Amino acid sequence: MAEAPPLRFRVPEPLARPGEQPDFSYVQISDPGAVQRPDVAAASAELRDLSYSLICVLGDDGVAVGQWAPEIRAEALIVGLRAMMTTRAYDARMLRAQRQGKTSFYIASTGEEAIAVGQALELGQRDMFFPTYRQQGWLVARGWPLVQMMCQVFSNEQDRLRGRQMPIMYSAKDVGFFSISGNLGTQYIQAVGWAMASAIKGDTAIASGVVGEGATAEADFHHALTFASTYDAPVILNVVNNQWAISSFQGIAGGEGPSFAARAIGYGIPGLRVDGNDYLAVVAATRWAAERARSNHGPTVIEWVTYRAAAHSTSDDPSKYRPKDEWKSWPLGDPIDRLQRHLIASGAWSHEQHADLHADIERLVLEAAKEAESYGTLLDGRVASSKSIFDDVFEVMPPHLRRQQRELEG
Repeated sequence: MAEAPPLRFRVPEPLARPGEQPDFSYVQISDPGAVQRPDVAAASAELRDLSYSLICVLGDDGVAVGQWAPEIRAEALIVGLRAMMTTRAYDARMLRAQRQGKTSFYIASTGEEAIAVGQALELGQRDMFFPTYRQQGWLVARGWPLVQMMCQVFSNEQDRLRGRQMPIMYSAKDVGFFSISGNLGTQYIQAVGWAMASAIKGDTAIASGVVGEGATAEADFHHALTFASTYDAPVILNVVNNQWAISSFQGIAGGEGPSFAARAIGYGIPGLRVDGNDYLAVVAATRWAAERARSNHGPTVIEWVTYRAAAHSTSDDPSKYRPKDEWKSWPLGDPIDRLQRHLIASGAWSHEQHADLHADIERLVLEAAKEAESYGTLLDGRVASSKSIFDDVFEVMPPHLRRQQRELEG
């Protein structure tokens, strides 16, 4: 028997590292309008191509083309534009606050705003969103007060969560925003379970869950797809492929092989691969998947192809693992700029209106920050009271905790 060659394995590497020119040649992009829009009732076996092509509506000229171009009024698009711009301004203000020592930690969503904002404005008011930690745009789009968001980041006297969550791990049931979990992947199985419970009750509300591409390697991802497929759960399962899981290139999670959307195929679930920086494509894909779920045709997996423009968090230094300003070379551009260009091309917007809106948003965010800081930050130590640790845990507090509470209160 001939001697076999030594075995080997491969470690995926990004095409560019610090000091090199950005290289996004691996990103497969379809022409705007080139992808066909199937009926929402189509069998998953007929939708295989949607997992490999890229649903894109907006061309470089800002014009919406193709079957996926949604029917949506300019006024609604301006609402989305405002929410994305507000989210970016909010992120910038909170990043500054962290650098000033007013909070311990922050995570920005720069470059990914279209995904959370688009879903928030397209899904129903009673639908439940199970986010990961870069979807603050949902809260902004749904009108959740910026002051309350900031107080949670500061963990101050007005923090509704009483300082029990890390900064940016919001919870807002009133606007369908499920509590963020630091254990990534859990939101997928929670979303599937919530959707199944809605169906059991005979309700009409659906669920939408989010993970990043790195978390698709977690067992919870596959458990969720198994249950969603087996029971035709009315749920949208989003994979935000922003190219980096902290410092790990998306290829480490398997992104150099079939797309993340294609992982749905083996479970008999439709998988859509969508331009996550195209606000109109976000609206269109969300609308399609939501209609499919509400019509009892089952779940949909959506891979949103986007780019994490900012650091993973304030604890991260991306210059250690990717080229400086790589974001500027991202082939799908900036979601805010692209929607602005579309509105101007349609005659519904102008550069002057955009500048006025930007100034108005900056003023509102600054006013909210001043109010939130008046309730305390880490700099002055006015944080949530330790006496609240017994509240909101049990409906009826057991005797041993009542004794401990009395001891704490002195």
